[in-house]
Amino acid sequence: MKKLIHKSICIILLTLSGIHLTHASALVDINWLQGRIGKPGVVILDVGSPSLAEYLQGHIPGAIYTDFKIKETWRVTNQAGVIETLPEPSHLEKLIGSLGIDNTSEVIIVASGANASDMAIAARIYWTLKVAGHDSISILDGGMSAYVADKKNPLQQGEILAETKTFKAKMRNDIIATRSQVKAALHNNKIQLQDLRPSDFYLGITRSSKNKTAGTIPGAKNLPVPWLTENNGGKMRPVAELKKLYDVANISIDGEQITFCVTGQWASLGWFVAYELLGNKNARLYDGSMADWTHDPALPVERKVVLN
Repeated sequence: MKKLIHKSICIILLTLSGIHLTHASALVDINWLQGRIGKPGVVILDVGSPSLAEYLQGHIPGAIYTDFKIKETWRVTNQAGVIETLPEPSHLEKLIGSLGIDNTSEVIIVASGANASDMAIAARIYWTLKVAGHDSISILDGGMSAYVADKKNPLQQGEILAETKTFKAKMRNDIIATRSQVKAALHNNKIQLQDLRPSDFYLGITRSSKNKTAGTIPGAKNLPVPWLTENNGGKMRPVAELKKLYDVANISIDGEQITFCVTGQWASLGWFVAYELLGNKNARLYDGSMADWTHDPALPVERKVVLN
């Protein structure tokens, strides 16, 4: 009963603060974060500082630094040679535990908040923790940009060294889409494929160096990741606006859907919006995305604009 009352109070406070939520713990604002700083069992992950040097110059008090961009950490090259994919459980357990996170920790992920792509880094780490079976996770809406916008918010210099904890992964396959599942979706009109890349990638005009072929997965609809945040910044759009944009993209907010992009970063924000903010628990992320799909030359790719 006490837990139920506490959760209800949290939802009311978040609603009054103006934050756009359907899942109280998924997306939080600065006021909520301030109440968690320094609390036992709370781990604030700084994933937005461009480098360790910049993190050292000033970060949220107590925040632990982790660099998403370092190869073979949060994403690895798998046995098939596909880059930037989900690590094995043993790798995740070691990485997550090294950040001071155990299975009882409350984790708050803070990106820089510069743009939607940056918020997608937070979403990818959120998804990874979720896949590993950890549910007590939040993303700070607006990221570090929102935090420093108020000069009254304190900053701490120097590195905070995490006390290594034991984390045991309990892998969840229900939010992962594999290549074989995407192949099956080609013949199932009830499963929506969402391409979160910019339209030039989707149309086949531009090809990422991480993808072997230009174009998209046949039948996919395009929902460019910058649409998901206000003015392509760090603040997520209200649910009402997101629903309008899904309608513009001709994508239903309900039913089975699989998000993908170049390697699964941008698609993570699409998954986060669908799964957490719009409440669609049938949303999955295609790990590896077009890097995995184009790794097999036999798989079809739809190029809507052919220039040569």
